[in-house]
Amino acid sequence: MTQITRRDFIKLTGLTAAASALAACAPDQPPSVSPTAPPATYAPAEPILPVPPENLPDLSIIALNRLAFGPRPGDLEAFQSLGATGEERLAAYVEGQLYPESIDDSEWEARLASLGFETLHKSLEDLFREHIVENPYDDNDDRHWQWFVLPADETAEVTFLKAIYSRRQLQEMLADFWHNHFNVYGWHEDATPLFASYDRDVIRAHLFGNFRQFLEAVAGHPSMLYYLDNRSNSDAGPNENFARELFELHTLGAGSYLGVRDQASVEKDASAVAVGYVDNDVYEAARCFTGWRVDDDTGEWEDDVGMSGRFLYYKPWHDRFNKLILGQYLPADQEDMKDARDVLDLLAAHPGTARHVARKLVRRFVSDDAPEGLVQAAADAFLAHKDSPDQLRQVYRVILLSPEFRQTWGGKIKRPFEFAAAMFRALNADFARVPGGIRWTYYMMGQGLFEHHPPDGYPDAATAWANSMAMLYGWNLTVGVVDNWWNDDEEGRRAVVDLRAQTPPDPSTGSGQRLRTAALLTDFWIARLLGRALPEDSRQAIIKVMAGDYAPDDELSDDDINWRLSSAVALVLMTPEFRMR
Repeated sequence: MTQITRRDFIKLTGLTAAASALAACAPDQPPSVSPTAPPATYAPAEPILPVPPENLPDLSIIALNRLAFGPRPGDLEAFQSLGATGEERLAAYVEGQLYPESIDDSEWEARLASLGFETLHKSLEDLFREHIVENPYDDNDDRHWQWFVLPADETAEVTFLKAIYSRRQLQEMLADFWHNHFNVYGWHEDATPLFASYDRDVIRAHLFGNFRQFLEAVAGHPSMLYYLDNRSNSDAGPNENFARELFELHTLGAGSYLGVRDQASVEKDASAVAVGYVDNDVYEAARCFTGWRVDDDTGEWEDDVGMSGRFLYYKPWHDRFNKLILGQYLPADQEDMKDARDVLDLLAAHPGTARHVARKLVRRFVSDDAPEGLVQAAADAFLAHKDSPDQLRQVYRVILLSPEFRQTWGGKIKRPFEFAAAMFRALNADFARVPGGIRWTYYMMGQGLFEHHPPDGYPDAATAWANSMAMLYGWNLTVGVVDNWWNDDEEGRRAVVDLRAQTPPDPSTGSGQRLRTAALLTDFWIARLLGRALPEDSRQAIIKVMAGDYAPDDELSDDDINWRLSSAVALVLMTPEFRMR
């Protein structure tokens, strides 16, 4: 019997040996603790390094792993049909994705309509009334909490499904980006029932639009007001939580923080605006946002405050006196909300904000080590189009059509959300509502949707995700998917992957008989899942798993294929090459 060497074991991210343990359990009886998980002492793979330009994969691979959650069957061929050259194809693909309304997504929309989600269509006012004010269940009833969190829970589930099934892939990638940039922990107090509105009316409504308008929509949404405590920000006791994150995370970034200095000592640009911010700018901005709260007097204790759940500018709480922000003097007694809007104007037009946002976008779509030339080009576009209604679309175009985008590969790895969605897309998995086992196992990989507690959002660098938990539960998720373990029969939630049905006939036989040798099966699934070849030693290691006691070119029985094909496919999905972006 052919043995798998330790060299092969290490080469396949420490997981090849684990696959042979599949023979110890029947595919239809998943154990409570999966024996397919890699041992705790497995040798970690070498770090993924950027690929030299001469070894870049086809541009279709780069585009569909960066601008989408990986290709589904037929996507690579569709990309190739978009032009005569790689650059023409990329330009056509990007232009279509930048205008998602032009993309026929009727297949996904029909699927969505059949799923029975209860809350996604509800207005902000209806969410507040039905899930907070008039929650029909007693506080001591478990159903009270389930009804309270249902909008956030359904938003997380439908986001997962959109990443897998929607053809508007760039829109989904951008929604993920901006949810992390303007992070709100989805299960934070009364932000939770309103989270469906935050996703729909703020993030998705503005992600191709104008950053300044986006910024005010974020600042005024009740989910953000609850999450960063501005709902209690008053002249009697200013709360700086939102103001600090507005400067440090949402706009200028920590790179523009100049420490504890007198505001008058900070250098100014040609427009007399401070080149960076100090602590006093944050404190003064907090004063500007006093009175920005929620219309949520559920106890009916306050005059002039209702129970709509909408944003409320509450003038009695506003600090009416003069302020100094980034070197700019704001006089006392300005008209309603003007103090805060002046702050947003200053921040949205600041070069520091342009650089901060540009760097994050370049890091998201190109490389962890963001090329400085592209960062500056994107920042220049951000400022040049600062008054345009589609400012952000213009910035994306600069990044996505750049030489740096086309000529880099492997400078990023897929985070858990991207890995899970890419796997389901590559396998052409079919499911409606997401089975609980999939959600739980995915959550254990460390990137539960909208579940990042701090305001900085999930990290966007390989160093944050190259860890044993992401690897261990990624392996468990993969094995469960290819072996069809994740079915909640009582709730009617099933995830189905039929590997045999997706394996094509062997053209050499002319009989219509599907591929039957270990070598042919392995090569087909490598090409299908990666769109390119694996290193030969990795390929041979997977062939050994698929062949079992047979030679690579021996014809396998149905039982042999049924028993080992899922192991071989799982190994391809767990290679470093599948995780590259």
